[in-house]
Amino acid sequence: MKSTKLNIQNSKGLQLQAYLELPPNQKPNNYAIFAHCFTCSSSLKPVINISRALTAHGFGVVRFDFTGLGQSEGEFADSHFSANVEDLLAVNDYLKAHYEAPSLLVGHSLGGAAVIVAASQLDNVKAVATIGAPSTTVHVKRHFSHQFDEIAEKGDVKVNIGGRPFKINQEFVDDFDKTDLPAITKQLRRPLLIMHAPFDKVVGIDNAQELFINAFHPKSFVSLDDADHLLLKEKDSNYVGNLIGAWVQGYFDTSNHAILDTEDEQLVGHLNLLEDKFTTYMQTEKHSFIADEPKSFGGDDFGPSPYDFLSAALASCTAMTLKLYAERKEWGLQEVFVYITYSKKHSEDLMRDLEKPTRFDHLLKKLKFVGNLDAAQQERLKEIASRCPVHRTLLSEIVIDTEIIS
Repeated sequence: MKSTKLNIQNSKGLQLQAYLELPPNQKPNNYAIFAHCFTCSSSLKPVINISRALTAHGFGVVRFDFTGLGQSEGEFADSHFSANVEDLLAVNDYLKAHYEAPSLLVGHSLGGAAVIVAASQLDNVKAVATIGAPSTTVHVKRHFSHQFDEIAEKGDVKVNIGGRPFKINQEFVDDFDKTDLPAITKQLRRPLLIMHAPFDKVVGIDNAQELFINAFHPKSFVSLDDADHLLLKEKDSNYVGNLIGAWVQGYFDTSNHAILDTEDEQLVGHLNLLEDKFTTYMQTEKHSFIADEPKSFGGDDFGPSPYDFLSAALASCTAMTLKLYAERKEWGLQEVFVYITYSKKHSEDLMRDLEKPTRFDHLLKKLKFVGNLDAAQQERLKEIASRCPVHRTLLSEIVIDTEIIS
């Protein structure tokens, strides 16, 4: 997956480090911004996984570090909630000026609260998704509530949040009291997806309930089952990213989006060797999907293998061809199952009498028919199954030309 490093200046003149994740063709249908959780950064693996899952749905995604966190400039004490919202607005302005105004905001934990507030100020945002978000911004103050007196007395104080030391001050603490998140959520009037784990030990599930009650339709809630607050299990962050990508399609018009550049191109695949193992992101004119290798081969198993796709092409083409033939003949075929098994087989096993024995690529195709068919009709369908275009292509002499383009 392609990551482009960006340096975005916020309203205070501080540089925010950001990364733009793009689909394989580098031409997104829409843009999104991802806001990370309290004290986290954009390099957290779940943030990357969710962002890249969204690119498979045609999004360009900017993930960035809030002020004073990760590789962004500034002090953590300046990264109070209002500053987080201002950073989001700065990233929005940057995208609007250099690429295209974002139409989706995604926020994790406190970042979820921040995207709700930011979206309320941005006409270009068409949808919002939150993950484990609190229903009030004062929720964060519990991390350092035992030091309130010390903060009021000394000003700058070091606090321990999530096992890490941070310096905060009274302004940082007081800022969390300034935002009425339930009221803003009630006035948002944008499609809102709320995702939360029922046993979240950091931000309780009651927060999701309050957000959902305050929001107006269209609103959706998805339980994240046994996921932890940070979505540290890879399956959880990938699930969340794919879920958002599928959910938001109901609110975006993608009918005029052409993924590929010219009529000559039918599919593009992209693999970033520096950041991915074997995960290859692919796009056709209207669809996106992923190929990978199993973990036993060193991959992440995020999608079918290349040979799975080869088998899938043969199976789908066979099924479609049989449908067309049976309908034309007005036969009682109701369902067809096509099972494909790929293997390497020796010529002797295939009863091939060759002067020089060798090994062949072998595809075994098994058919199962459901419907009112006699034996003769089933045999005829078996013959037709060998005439589907992909079957013929695989048996023909294929010429593959390879070119280098800049």
